[in-house]
Amino acid sequence: MRHTDPLKGSGRDMVFMMNELLKLEEGMIVFEVGAGSGYHAATVAEIVAPEDSPMEKWGHVYSAEIHRSLAVKAWRNIMEAGYADRVSVLHCDGSSGFPLNIKADRILVTAAAPSLPKPLMAQVKIGGRIVIPIGFAQALFFAQKLVVADKIDEEKFNIREVADVAFVPLRGRYGWKS
Repeated sequence: MRHTDPLKGSGRDMVFMMNELLKLEEGMIVFEVGAGSGYHAATVAEIVAPEDSPMEKWGHVYSAEIHRSLAVKAWRNIMEAGYADRVSVLHCDGSSGFPLNIKADRILVTAAAPSLPKPLMAQVKIGGRIVIPIGFAQALFFAQKLVVADKIDEEKFNIREVADVAFVPLRGRYGWKS
């Protein structure tokens, strides 16, 4: 039987690039904004909660999706693929932060924001990292940049642009208006 990759070419490459930029480690708590199909969250779970490691060492991926139908689809895919013990899918506005009273080691945003959302900046731990595309929602010619933001202290981030990218627009309170 031939395996078909759900993300071909540059989509899969971007998932791997973003995971590498996150500097993921076993045991980390990761917030993902934009669950999509659940694929990206599953790849993150393989790193922060490897199945062959004791569960007490596992981290967890919390994936937020603003579109109900996509949240349901992502959760079904996560369950069918066997990641339900390592990934949670939440139907909520991830741009406004997560409705959980915990801080994340890493935050991954899979849609382009107008700027770095303040609620996400507050929810990442000191020493944590956010990887997010930032730029115009309907732009052409690489008007979006993939940004890495490292939290130095409660008020300070080291922010750098790493690549020109093209993502769908982030929706929600701190995203682009519909």
